[in-house]
Amino acid sequence: MDPDPHSPPARATGRGPGWYRGDLHVHSRASSGGELTPPQLAAEARRLGLDFLATTEHAGAQTHDQWHPLAADDLLVVLGQEVTTHTGHWLALGLPPGRTVAWDYGIRDTAEPSLDGQLATVRGWGGTSVVAHPYAPYPSGTFMYPYEGFDAVEVWNGAWDSDVPWQADNETALAEWGRELAAGVHRGRWRPAVGNSDAHLAGQLGLPHTVVWAAELSTAAILSGIRAGRSWIAESGEVEVSFTVTGHDGRSAGVGERLAAPRDAPVVARVEVRGVPGGVVSFHTERGTVHREPLPEGGAGAVEWGTSAEEAGFVRVEVRHPDGRMAALTNPVLVGG
Repeated sequence: MDPDPHSPPARATGRGPGWYRGDLHVHSRASSGGELTPPQLAAEARRLGLDFLATTEHAGAQTHDQWHPLAADDLLVVLGQEVTTHTGHWLALGLPPGRTVAWDYGIRDTAEPSLDGQLATVRGWGGTSVVAHPYAPYPSGTFMYPYEGFDAVEVWNGAWDSDVPWQADNETALAEWGRELAAGVHRGRWRPAVGNSDAHLAGQLGLPHTVVWAAELSTAAILSGIRAGRSWIAESGEVEVSFTVTGHDGRSAGVGERLAAPRDAPVVARVEVRGVPGGVVSFHTERGTVHREPLPEGGAGAVEWGTSAEEAGFVRVEVRHPDGRMAALTNPVLVGG
């Protein structure tokens, strides 16, 4: 199929394998409460050093055609929508230009439109579905559906109506995701975490954002990385995290990958962090928080923790400020098997 000349390109040229930073939940003034135009958002994304963003207006594709002149090889624009149902919101990402997803239903509805039917539509388009702000404290913002059928969960949602970027609803979403992760990894099917700003106002874009390993800077590759869990969440562009688990034979695996290792063989989890002065690193497995260690006051340092596949089926990392606010968190590295 030929590209739509009125929609942004789905692939940036000359951008090969690497880590890409982006915000997958962004509103313009076409959404209720939004105050910025697409040109203003694009300019801000470039200023922040973001490589991609997703346009996710409430319940529609109002601005899909406005992004064509704003995207370029330095900024990929993913077409999407925030699907604002009566009993929870979700992000439909990677939509065909101008296509929309039905939103006028709730958890009690089984006739079309229904959640299952709309998830199937997005899958049929090759898109990705993400649970949005599952514990947002306002009517319809709290997510009442089961997570089954979704590709990822937005455990970190930005400060839409607060000056505090890490709020109690994010803490609750993270705890629930962590419990589900422990069961999902051992069933062979786990659901990755993402973080997005949900930007409506000036100064919110990219706070937080998701950092994705992708084969190229394209809609298909970015969403593939999201579904595979090859990603971590950063509070801002100032935060850098590198996380690997290495086996006794020297082989390593990164975020979203599996390190094959005998159950009794030692492995070492190592995280390198920059940009979190006085921060605290913690390692988490299916047993909960298993190790905690402070970073140097300068905010840059490395922390290691030893374990084995018998003790840990996965390891993930959180980095917090001294006051407990989140600075970064990763998806897991799987161990063994």
